[in-house]
Amino acid sequence: MNYETARKFLIDQTITTEENSDALLMRLKQGKPPVPGQVTSMLLALKVVFAGLEDASTIDRELAYTLYQLSIKTQQLFTAGAKVGVDWPPLLKEDLLRIAIASESIFSGEWQAYHNTK
Repeated sequence: MNYETARKFLIDQTITTEENSDALLMRLKQGKPPVPGQVTSMLLALKVVFAGLEDASTIDRELAYTLYQLSIKTQQLFTAGAKVGVDWPPLLKEDLLRIAIASESIFSGEWQAYHNTK
């Protein structure tokens, strides 16, 4: 996966239209878990984008908004779903945290790993 492919993949995960029903945000809004392999692909794409922006001093607005949505909006949708009784997969909360940490890494310029403290 190259930078442009990874960037487009991440942006596509935040587009909530009927034509894009498998986008992560759309699935979470509908109370559905990610499709198999979706989180793994997103983490790979985030790592590729991180590497692609290693020497960059700015991030374009569309990508920044995508990273915000993947970090914050996914957490909000997860919490809202849990409050109304959605039975999320057991590791989804940790997966969303990994996505948020990877997104934060892109902003900070330093890759941060997820450490489960349980």
